[in-house]
Amino acid sequence: MSRPVVWDIFCRVIDNHGDLGVCWRLARDIAARGHMARLWVDDAAALAWMAPDHPAGIELHAWPETDLAVRPGDVVIEAFGCELPPAFVARMAVRAPAPRWVNLEYLSAEDYVERSHGLASPQFSGPGAGLTKHFFYPGFTPRTGGLLREPGLLETVAGFDGPAWLARRGWAPRPGERVVSLFAYANPALPALLQALAAQPTLLLACPGPLQPLVTERPGLRTLALPYLSQDDYDRLLWACDLNFVRGEDSFVRAQWAGKPFVWHIYPQHDDAHRAKLEAFMSRASLPEDWRALWRGWNGFAPLPATLSGLAQAGIHAPRWRAQLAAQPDLLAQLQSFLGVSS
Repeated sequence: MSRPVVWDIFCRVIDNHGDLGVCWRLARDIAARGHMARLWVDDAAALAWMAPDHPAGIELHAWPETDLAVRPGDVVIEAFGCELPPAFVARMAVRAPAPRWVNLEYLSAEDYVERSHGLASPQFSGPGAGLTKHFFYPGFTPRTGGLLREPGLLETVAGFDGPAWLARRGWAPRPGERVVSLFAYANPALPALLQALAAQPTLLLACPGPLQPLVTERPGLRTLALPYLSQDDYDRLLWACDLNFVRGEDSFVRAQWAGKPFVWHIYPQHDDAHRAKLEAFMSRASLPEDWRALWRGWNGFAPLPATLSGLAQAGIHAPRWRAQLAAQPDLLAQLQSFLGVSS
């Protein structure tokens, strides 16, 4: 394919901002590598705070409800099985050459990911008859599609001055305080967590969300309610903290690149399918057993431990796990290789 390659990314916002966050990071990475990204989204309101600056190479479009006189790009990303508009698929089917069609799946450490990654799905009927869709799975092993990681990220993290950044924002800890960030779904274990954090002098930086108004101070625990942060500033928050509580997929991945201890609040599913997904990651990452107990407690699968006894081990594990992940090609590099798209 000649440069610049045009990538169409389709995204539907379900009930949180994670899908949009992942798609925006992918679009930014595509544009930074010299291609063009067109992001089609049904609700882009969160980008006002998540991504206030739109770099060159990204076009933002409303989800097409009717047929549009637009030539599909060289690559079409169907993010998280969002189902492309039929009229757009019909235009894909008559485009010459046909675009490469990829269903970018949700992230998981479960074994099925390695079996399913890269599988083809020929379209025998409907508006896309004659096309082939491929399933691309992010993941944590060489037999998966890897994780989103922009070039130079780890070097940027290594050169970052967290205390200075916190001080500039007015969020500096007092002498002897550890700094913890909190980003989570509604969670009945919050009072127990606050009590556990208060066992050591702690500054808790609470991100917007259902828990922020419920966070209360107590002896040993000082709290600050943060505003909505751009993706770049949220990344810096993760780099600056001693411990991060994260949720969903986007912040989960960024916490791993931060190389700091973190606790994942996995997106709850009514059939408890998230429990197997949580256990699969803890096993895949070889988390210390004391740290797994905290993860299970925060996700409602066991009582929350009264103390963060595994923090020291988690602090040793986190940069080692990051180095293991960084040894694999990043997700966009793997996508380009899979599709035969030049860098």
